[in-house]
Amino acid sequence: MSALPLYAQLINLLAALLLLLAFAMLAQRRVVTLIDLFAAQGLALACSTAIVAYATAQPHLYFSTAITVALKVLLLPWLLHRLVRKLDVKWDVEGLINVPTTMIVGLVLVIFSFNLAVPISQLASTVTRATLGIAMATVMLSFLMMITRRKAIPQVIGFLSMENGLFFAATSATYGMPMVVELGIALDVLVAMLILGVFFFQIREQFDSLDLKHLERLKEHGD
Repeated sequence: MSALPLYAQLINLLAALLLLLAFAMLAQRRVVTLIDLFAAQGLALACSTAIVAYATAQPHLYFSTAITVALKVLLLPWLLHRLVRKLDVKWDVEGLINVPTTMIVGLVLVIFSFNLAVPISQLASTVTRATLGIAMATVMLSFLMMITRRKAIPQVIGFLSMENGLFFAATSATYGMPMVVELGIALDVLVAMLILGVFFFQIREQFDSLDLKHLERLKEHGD
């Protein structure tokens, strides 16, 4: 059996790092560190995309790499850190379930994702098809992080991380999306982040907390 080319080994290494960072984000309770992990995940995604662009001679993936670095490594983490400083939010100690249980559920989701990706990756003809299972597992872990956190900012980071997983899945299966689609998604994510920033300030002003259980209580009083 011949050894994998160097670019394929690097892509597999970065895919494993992407999954490891998703697990780290799932277990992390400090919001500031969670933002840094999201930036590191964006950097791993950008490096993987650049290697795929070089190995497959797909020029549009270089633009995707630039967008990922600008948006997910620099701009969004900067905006999130700015929000955290202004809102004075540093810890997210409360979750719906504890960390060990969350990690066990995460392992089950990873196994499920890999089994689900097997028939799909067999149909794909890309050099990165082997990483499709990791991409789907990253999406699942990010979704799990969204539904197990009570605070608004970690839920938004979970959403952004899930978008990372979806982009990595697109790169793995089809060498990425058309540039116009990627630009549209990048703009949508940026606008959504700005709107959510205003939303965070409104929640903090009204309830002096970003815990979403206050919104549930408000809904109960409204009913």
